[in-house]
Amino acid sequence: MRKKLFGIFIILLLFTLTGCGKYTPGKITRDLEKKIGNLKAYRLSGVLEITNNDDVYNYDVDVSYKTNDKYKVVLKNKANKHEQIILKNDDGVYVLTPALNKSFKFQSDWPYNTSQIYLLEAILDDIKGDKKKKLFKEKKQYVLQTKVNYTNNKKLVKQNIFLDKHLNIKKIDVFDKNEVPLMQMTFKRIDYSPTFKDSYFKLPKAFNTKKAKTTSKIEDVIYPLVIPANTKLVSEEKIDKTNGERVLMTFEGDKPFLLVEETANVEDELTVIPTYGEPYMFADTIGVMADNSLTWNSSGMEYYLVSDVMGKEELLEIAKSINVIPTMK
Repeated sequence: MRKKLFGIFIILLLFTLTGCGKYTPGKITRDLEKKIGNLKAYRLSGVLEITNNDDVYNYDVDVSYKTNDKYKVVLKNKANKHEQIILKNDDGVYVLTPALNKSFKFQSDWPYNTSQIYLLEAILDDIKGDKKKKLFKEKKQYVLQTKVNYTNNKKLVKQNIFLDKHLNIKKIDVFDKNEVPLMQMTFKRIDYSPTFKDSYFKLPKAFNTKKAKTTSKIEDVIYPLVIPANTKLVSEEKIDKTNGERVLMTFEGDKPFLLVEETANVEDELTVIPTYGEPYMFADTIGVMADNSLTWNSSGMEYYLVSDVMGKEELLEIAKSINVIPTMK
């Protein structure tokens, strides 16, 4: 009798954990599509957490969307207040660094060419695109598990999307193949019917850079902690540039590459730099990822990493190891 009761208890427990009441994966997808699939605009805010080895980086995130492909994503590092903006309008895609009055400009398919943890329509695309998605019931919320498609980071393989009873997205965890969470987005507020001024998605002429802190000297050269096997530093040269310094490091061997570190300059007006590649967020910054190079700025320094023989993931591992000072743990 005890065994029978215990068996019934286990069945009820499993139903509680995995059963979803009125919802099935198919129905919850259809209802989510009705809720967010045809939005004319939205604005959301939350906190993004990115894990890089033992370092954890936290960002305040503010996302605005308006129909006809207009996006504005503001990311502010919670520790050092460093702010960057991803802007998409009729003229292209921009990654702006307000403290420097600088912007990279892309002719890019962003944000439609990869998964995006903080964009509602990208999350919906992941849900719709996974025919084997799973749905669980956890206390008073639903958990939808789907595959992800981060084209520049194949380590990320799946996500858990937490929804309340009204199907508002509350949190997303993104995992690697070992079930280790490497990204988490906690949604604080979602406005499904905001209004924006006509100028909101336009490129500004300049930012207020009075509080920007820069340096004209490279006090400490930062070396990568990750270097490919049978590859070593063979030369290092420091040269003067206008209002600053630049260091060129040449690595040779089986996987040769060039690393450039230089002091960042603040421009009087917004300077737009046309570039080839895609916006990519890693560690404490948003950079430019091309087929064989990475460009980014961090803590008042600008970095350029290039190799003729290494792919994106190999370059990314080197770049991540250069950001050795965590901005928040």
